[in-house]
Amino acid sequence: MCTRSDLARCALLLWLLGAGAALGNEIDALVRDESGAPLADAVVVAVADIPVKLPPPRLESVVQESKEFKPFLKVVLVGTPVEFPNRDDVLHHVYSFSPARAFELKVYAGTPPDPIVFDRPGPVALGCNIHDWMLAYIYVSESPYFSITGADGHARLANLPAGRYSVRVWHYRLLQHESETAQPVSFSGAGSVQVAWDLKLKRDSRVRRAPTRPGGGYR
Repeated sequence: MCTRSDLARCALLLWLLGAGAALGNEIDALVRDESGAPLADAVVVAVADIPVKLPPPRLESVVQESKEFKPFLKVVLVGTPVEFPNRDDVLHHVYSFSPARAFELKVYAGTPPDPIVFDRPGPVALGCNIHDWMLAYIYVSESPYFSITGADGHARLANLPAGRYSVRVWHYRLLQHESETAQPVSFSGAGSVQVAWDLKLKRDSRVRRAPTRPGGGYR
């Protein structure tokens, strides 16, 4: 029991315990294909019922290197500026026709002076007009609570405040609309919740990389 002289210290301790409980929630997500095999590169997003204040945007990058986009999948918050440095010794022409963010960076070397701001939520497919096999995705999230599945199909979302959430999953080969994958999750105190999906997928239609030229090297 707290004495009068310890009231301030006890109040601080209780506040810290309460804050820890409020932020001690996590979601353990498992994403598989319809055969039950674990699915990598799936984005799991938890959207709170009560709007969450987003942190200030910071500059992100998707690099062109060895005639590939790196990383293949990046998740950013709404309002994030993304630059596209070309580290190859050939020109690239980056574009997207996606509804969430259509843009075009015509043939260039180096880094374009102005990053592209991704100001609408949703998936954005990236391509290169010169190298057809180059493909990558930026997923723009309206929530700061997201994660990407690894090779084991698992993703972990940690430090969620108490409250109610709609948890959904997106994958670049997802057959249905991601809104149809939504599951409700709620936390009243510190705890962990498991969610899982078995997704139907489209055929992987990525273009194969161009064959080597005589003498070696890719075009």
